[in-house]
Amino acid sequence: MDELHLSYGLAGALAAALALISFKMRQVPVSEPMLALVLGIALGPQLLGLVEISDHVRDLILLEGSRLIVALSVMAAALRFPASDLGRVVRPVLLLLALVMPLAAVISGAASLVMGLPLALAALIGACLCPTDPVLASSVVSGSPAEKDLPGRLRHTLSVESGINDGLALPLVGLALVAVLPAETLGATAGHLTYQVLVGVVIGVAAGALAGWGVRLATKDRELEPAPDLILPLLLAVAVLGLAKVAHTDGILAVFVAGTVYNRLVTGEEREPQQGVDEAVNRYFALPLFLVLGIVLPWDQWADLGPAAALFVLLVLGLRRLPLVLALARPMQLQKQQAVFLGWFGPMGVSSLFYLAHSLDKGVTDPRFFAVGSLMVAVSVVAYGLTSSPGRNLYARSAGRDSS
Repeated sequence: MDELHLSYGLAGALAAALALISFKMRQVPVSEPMLALVLGIALGPQLLGLVEISDHVRDLILLEGSRLIVALSVMAAALRFPASDLGRVVRPVLLLLALVMPLAAVISGAASLVMGLPLALAALIGACLCPTDPVLASSVVSGSPAEKDLPGRLRHTLSVESGINDGLALPLVGLALVAVLPAETLGATAGHLTYQVLVGVVIGVAAGALAGWGVRLATKDRELEPAPDLILPLLLAVAVLGLAKVAHTDGILAVFVAGTVYNRLVTGEEREPQQGVDEAVNRYFALPLFLVLGIVLPWDQWADLGPAAALFVLLVLGLRRLPLVLALARPMQLQKQQAVFLGWFGPMGVSSLFYLAHSLDKGVTDPRFFAVGSLMVAVSVVAYGLTSSPGRNLYARSAGRDSS
């Protein structure tokens, strides 16, 4: 356990150092999660050997840590833009959720077959890799450089999609688990997943409405103190996540719904200070999890996958999302360069880690499952970490600085 505490201490020190140079970090082609991942690799058993984490502790940290971080991140995504602007992105978001996300699961699962995996396990891997990660996506769409270089509608589309599809991926993962785990039945699983989604939405609506009306009441005759004004959305996210978990519902979806309803009820003046949590959550709070991921990466199991693993990675990066978004550019009312940007920047990160850990918690025991899933997440962190800043600059040069 001392080794784990050491990793937390180093992750905190890394986050503090990066915070001091936060503006410069926006200008370089290296993201904070990528640096945390590399530090974890250096500390882990493959290099310095300072920290080693057992599989049991690994699974617990990845499950609960990713659950909390994704919840805070989707809350930040729900507050990133005024709710009144949601109508501008309904069409592209619906197409991304209804077509791109399930097809991305199919493509990612089919790509994993090149490594000789069973069809059921491949389908589960595809489902875990299909959601767009709100943490890594935030580095592309938030901050002053993104506001300067990218059109608002494009940033809003990616924010809303990454917030919603993390919760809506649960039914795909749940159905895939039926094929992997013999104890699961399709009928019972489908009914339970329907309950999880519907009741999760109800909890989110109720919690968001209560919080929004509470803020209105609290600010009717006086202003909120700065501290609760800033931290309220995070407290709301934690509360909704806990209530949804107790009710055995889709907690991630419930948090995003609560954030959206809350956003709709509060005024711009009340929202503005709370948007400050966005950068803190997505750029720094998630760093310990990426550091732990770097420590526990299964290098020996990756080697056992053979050369086919490299082909799998290339297929997923090239086919999982970009061709689909390009094909739907016209119905989504996107210019070509916008479709290319949106198609490339659909990273796999903390949300995929959550579903990998969730599947392990449900009883998946094949070691290839975590090996393949963690390989793709690690590559995604590096690939999007290296391309986020250059990609944003390239878009600005090719399309001009249209902020519409």
